[in-house]
Amino acid sequence: MKLAVVGGGSTYTPELIDGFARLRDTLPVEELVLIDPATERLELIGALARRIFARQDHAGLVTTTTDLDAGVAGADAVLLQLRVGGQAARLQDETWPLECGCVGQETTGAGGLAKALRTVPVVLDIAERVRRASPDAWIIDFTNPVGIVTRALLRAGHKAVGLCNVAIGLQRKFAALLDLAPSDVHLDHVGLNHLTWELGVRRGGPDGEDLLPGLLAAHGEAVASDLRLPRAVLDRLGVVPSYYLRYFYSHDEVVRELGTKPSRAAEVAAMERELLALYADPALDEKPALLAKRGGAFYSEAAVDLAAALLGGGGTDVQVVNTYNNGALPFLPDDAVVEVQARVRATGGSGPVPLPVPRLDPLFAGLVSHVTAYEDLALDAALRGGRERVFKALLAHPLIGQYDLAEGLTDRLLAHNKEHLPWA
Repeated sequence: MKLAVVGGGSTYTPELIDGFARLRDTLPVEELVLIDPATERLELIGALARRIFARQDHAGLVTTTTDLDAGVAGADAVLLQLRVGGQAARLQDETWPLECGCVGQETTGAGGLAKALRTVPVVLDIAERVRRASPDAWIIDFTNPVGIVTRALLRAGHKAVGLCNVAIGLQRKFAALLDLAPSDVHLDHVGLNHLTWELGVRRGGPDGEDLLPGLLAAHGEAVASDLRLPRAVLDRLGVVPSYYLRYFYSHDEVVRELGTKPSRAAEVAAMERELLALYADPALDEKPALLAKRGGAFYSEAAVDLAAALLGGGGTDVQVVNTYNNGALPFLPDDAVVEVQARVRATGGSGPVPLPVPRLDPLFAGLVSHVTAYEDLALDAALRGGRERVFKALLAHPLIGQYDLAEGLTDRLLAHNKEHLPWA
């Protein structure tokens, strides 16, 4: 089995390598290719990857290349984890929206749109090259904004699935609080990427006992603290929102906070410098503890599980993924991309099939519909460009929604992203 990682020079990659090494019985990787144009970082992380494999007696071959076409040739699956513009672009995404009193974040609001505009054309080009080199390969997208990027891939006819680590992170958190094995915890995880709610926490599987009421009663304070939301919000909702809902439920508070502290991009950039220094140590043969603060917790386990199921090996049959709605949420179009539990090992290699989900309360369904409409416009802007399309997408976003704000944000978005948007 050959896997390729586009963006293999990312500081995330050792997390992924660790999962491949530990879970080799689930996903028997024979060759792993790390692909990245950043040669120096790529070689540094490639060397660490080989040491991690060696430490854990993994016989797989780890290679590196800057040649995308050669790297993906013959691959069974290609993982996308790239950041167009790097941390410098992320810093901009987190900064200029604040000038208009809007949240600055790399996947939500105006910053998220900027990232989508930069990313979608690049990912589609990569996917076309994967299709030419390895037409049967699955594309697993971890590149944000995952929902919009995955929809672009699926609309273009690619064998693609979107992956996010929010669900697996909550599953592990709840399992620890309930003193259960993670495999015994099934989430009624419903919504869009970075806009989800846990409607139930079930023991054993989709039809198991719902433990959510007891979980909130006994551990609501701990859960709320992790989400940085008041305990009373969880009690009133009766569900657990993802931490990205804080940008919606506490928008103005978040904007005030962001104006008084260093950006997350600046924190991550400093952390990356420290991580790269650690990776350069030839004695290091495991992922360092600092990597846990970088983000992407449990990404490797989710990626291994998904790749294994898609490729007909091990892996869990039912997993949380981003895929076509196809009736899962009846108030959305079938071609919307939703983040729900799905049967991944579908017959005939057709990919994930969403499971039936509980009825979504109008309190949540309204926001899902609103953001889906924004994502339609965002994808149109990413595919066809144009100032008016950017403006309409911003005007449609529930965190913006005002003419003057959308105008000011459009001007700033285009000014800060000219080098990545040929039409701007």
